[in-house]
Amino acid sequence: MARPPRVEATAPVAPVPGCRAEGWGKGWPTALGLGVASLLLATGAASRDTLAIGATAAAWCYVAAAASGRPWVAWVAVPGASLVVVSSEVMGLPWWTGLALGALVLVLIGLRHASARAVLLAQAAAFTLVGLLAVVALGLGHRAGVVLAGLVLASHAIWDMIHYRRRLVVPRPLAEACFSLDLLLGLGLIAVVLLPW
Repeated sequence: MARPPRVEATAPVAPVPGCRAEGWGKGWPTALGLGVASLLLATGAASRDTLAIGATAAAWCYVAAAASGRPWVAWVAVPGASLVVVSSEVMGLPWWTGLALGALVLVLIGLRHASARAVLLAQAAAFTLVGLLAVVALGLGHRAGVVLAGLVLASHAIWDMIHYRRRLVVPRPLAEACFSLDLLLGLGLIAVVLLPW
């Protein structure tokens, strides 16, 4: 009689410390981004201004994280950007003035860290482009303004994806949540304005 093949027991493989399974769209960041965007669209709270402010504030959060050299600062910058926008309007200034001045201060502070200059300047350039396009969108007619502001916000999702995949500047969960929010809100409001319902 032939013997059955011998099966050797193996010890369970321990996970590498600090390594965990991460999958795009499998967690709370995607749900958070989609949930906020859906709520804004469903309640009618989304507008051309919402898109323009959202895109500029998102880019501002990246500048804040790059200037500090600490990714977690991007989370703090989310309510920080909201406070800057509200404070600007309370003082009778356009919302973008406060964000622009805040970004300038952040860049000047961040330039003191020589190792982060290239990253910081890339974020500052992205903020400037997004902010300028957002302000232009506010000066256009309603439909054209929504389309431009929506495209600006949706295009920021590309920026989020690059930073998510390369693990740059901001925490991955923030980039994932921002991606979901930017894409759905930007393209969703364009669809609401352009499509007959």
